[in-house]
Amino acid sequence: MSRTQPHYFGAGPALLPAEILQQAASDLLNYKDSGLGLGEISHRSALGVNVVDSAKATIKQLLAIPDTYEIFFLQGGGTGEFSAVVYNLLASFALKTGKKGKADYLVTGSWSQKAAEEATRLGVDVNLAVDARKGSANGKSYGTIPDPSTWTLGSAAETAYVYYCDNETVSGVEFPYIPEVPEGVELVTDMSSNILSRAFDITKFGLVFAGAQKNIGMAGVTVCIIKKQLLARPKEADLVALGIPLPPLVLDFPTIVKNNSLYNTLPIFNVHIIYLTTQRLIDNGGLKVQQAISEAKAKKLYDALDAAPKGVYNCIVEADSRSRMNVVFTIPGEGKEKAFLDGAKERGMTGLQGHRSVGGIRVSNYNAVSERSIDMLVDWINTFAAST
Repeated sequence: MSRTQPHYFGAGPALLPAEILQQAASDLLNYKDSGLGLGEISHRSALGVNVVDSAKATIKQLLAIPDTYEIFFLQGGGTGEFSAVVYNLLASFALKTGKKGKADYLVTGSWSQKAAEEATRLGVDVNLAVDARKGSANGKSYGTIPDPSTWTLGSAAETAYVYYCDNETVSGVEFPYIPEVPEGVELVTDMSSNILSRAFDITKFGLVFAGAQKNIGMAGVTVCIIKKQLLARPKEADLVALGIPLPPLVLDFPTIVKNNSLYNTLPIFNVHIIYLTTQRLIDNGGLKVQQAISEAKAKKLYDALDAAPKGVYNCIVEADSRSRMNVVFTIPGEGKEKAFLDGAKERGMTGLQGHRSVGGIRVSNYNAVSERSIDMLVDWINTFAAST
């Protein structure tokens, strides 16, 4: 089985390298000559456990994760983690302080907004330490990361964690740095759409999670990396007494870790895709190499957009907050965006529509998107601008 790699820029589920899909297709039919495919083997069989352990090992190698952290997989995507973060981080804070704890949220796009709303719904005292909408013209749009001097972070004595989304896929905003938080406060981040696109210091975080379907694999599994010390918590009766909700067992981190991610039926095939993706990154030189590639591809896109005659393209994100992974812009003028999308499709490029909530154009520049695809799109950006 083979295919020509498509020039697809969809935001998720996203493009996967053809060679990974070819290997996965073979493994789905007959894995390691077992006579069974990866969709058929028991998740608790020796083969299934090996898939989980292999994926954990390559992730650990790529991100230089120390033994003080656990790597595990669960279902529910990023949205499931919005709830899981609340349950588990409040519980660990309660063990440390005997308090329920509050939470700071840095809201810079729709995904961090949804996470903050879910935390509020679950009864957390949420402090919007950042609300980037307040700086927009209409008070509703995202497009920047406010200066840290304007943030209103809570005290270490009261704050269980600070939460942010490292890359906002809808609004095209990405943090160019790791936020500084008060000593003793755990930093939590959603890296669903930019994990494995650059190196970072995992020890700055209490918890990192990423839905796999954007830059690391297929939908159906989420990667979590957590400090081991955060897995300890009080007795359930003590949590209830403090008003801290008890998590469903499928979102209970200690339960998942204790069972090596296999407490319930994990989609082993999806985890195998993560293994193949991470092993490919290792074989290609690791995250420093990938980071240089990602930045070079993004620069080509932004340079082309910025060089176009004034008024052709509207880059709606401040330059210092622009995402390398999701390049968003609008094209003013009746029918212009449709013409751009139609022309791109005629040239074999798809997946460029902006999110349904905001419209416009969105170019997802994930690891699997080749430099050739980016060059083709840059050529079309230039051609369209010249003809407008």
